[in-house]
Amino acid sequence: MADPAIVCTEVEVRFGRTPVLVDLNITIGAGERVAVIGPSGAGKTTLFRTLAGMVKPASGRVMTLGQDVSTLRGRALRRLRADVGLLYQNDNLVRELRVVHNVLMGRLGHWSLPRALLSLIWPQELDRARAALAAVELEQRLWSLPGELSGGQQQRVAIARLMLQAPRLMLADEPVSQLDIRLGREVIDLLIGLATSGRTTLLVNLHSLELLDAGFDRVLALKDGRLVWEGPATGLDRTLLQSVYGAEYRALDLDRVAVPQK
Repeated sequence: MADPAIVCTEVEVRFGRTPVLVDLNITIGAGERVAVIGPSGAGKTTLFRTLAGMVKPASGRVMTLGQDVSTLRGRALRRLRADVGLLYQNDNLVRELRVVHNVLMGRLGHWSLPRALLSLIWPQELDRARAALAAVELEQRLWSLPGELSGGQQQRVAIARLMLQAPRLMLADEPVSQLDIRLGREVIDLLIGLATSGRTTLLVNLHSLELLDAGFDRVLALKDGRLVWEGPATGLDRTLLQSVYGAEYRALDLDRVAVPQK
């Protein structure tokens, strides 16, 4: 049996004196597809940054892809980050660079510095970039600038970049929060498909609960920096969501959200 992709043991993260993650114990198997939900300020983004080695825990242990993130420095940390693909809700692309260059940034962890610099002038591995864009139905936008694309198209370019990076772990932090539900489902379906075909572990910080039925193996619910529930999406109900979201339940109009059925 493969080692877990992520193991958090009694993890605490503080910003100053303020605890952001508290006594967090999580194990995520290699290849598992997990949605992370919770209200604003629950610690979801901090969790993702900690897993990627961008934030160090004040106490406890975080093992990401078999590496203790607290001990990594320099080259070892760069190697881990090459194996972790990050997708955000915005600022995914370099606005001044054409789509082809943005996609090829996924290869930076595989190239020498001279080759990376050369690629800015003469794009390297152009066939790889074109194939990745074709997979997200954007091959014709190879030479476009990001500003010429819609929000949904920009997210698909970012996913094409992940394809070229070929990470072992993908962390998507609210990747569809600025998209309508139809475009959001397209992006989540692409991420689920990419994770499944590459046997890649996927965590998605999901703002739109309508998308919990997209094919996630498990859901983690955070509140006030603590893991308060985990299980299949079909285990969620109104009472649980009210408990998790508190005052945000009405603000987000979660009564209208269809809870996945067993």
